[in-house]
Amino acid sequence: MTTVPDKERLPAQVGFAVEIDKLKRVLRRNTLMDGSRRENDAEHSWYLGMLAMVLGEHAPSGTDLDRVTAMLLVHDIVEIDAGDTFIYDLAAVEVQEKAERAAADRIFGLLPEDQTAAMRALWDEFEERSTPEARFAKALDRLAPILANHHNEGGSWTRHGVTADQVMEKVEIIREGSATLGEYATEIVELSVARGHLARSRS
Repeated sequence: MTTVPDKERLPAQVGFAVEIDKLKRVLRRNTLMDGSRRENDAEHSWYLGMLAMVLGEHAPSGTDLDRVTAMLLVHDIVEIDAGDTFIYDLAAVEVQEKAERAAADRIFGLLPEDQTAAMRALWDEFEERSTPEARFAKALDRLAPILANHHNEGGSWTRHGVTADQVMEKVEIIREGSATLGEYATEIVELSVARGHLARSRS
């Protein structure tokens, strides 16, 4: 039996759709792989969704890849209010949590109640990394900028004086979600150091 859509929900759903269009203007620190310009959050979310499809075989057995993709689509929506935080700026990361939770309350709260609960649950799961799906999603989130910086001669690593030791801390998060991708990310870091695109440590 076909369910008739509830038209009373539509204004709230469209309002949310209009609001999340703002994600397209939130710029991230890293550039595109060709170095031509900075990536925006909407592009980042789309790219991660594609990585979930392409690299899904490297997730732990039994991982629900549809849930991974859904998490990746919503994980950065809070940055409409909170802005992008450079993951190597530890002081900024520490204060960002409160801002992002307030943003999650406001933005997901624009939806009908059931959809608010569903999307907020996805966002919370991603942040907490308490499930195989969340850990794999976070692994992809950490892998993407490593790939970008590797392919544009150090990119934001070079501009912000990031070291291999700092990047390897993020690789450990990748390894938690996928042993295969963690090993691959380690190889990328070592190759970037060998090419002179990433400093081993601060001089």
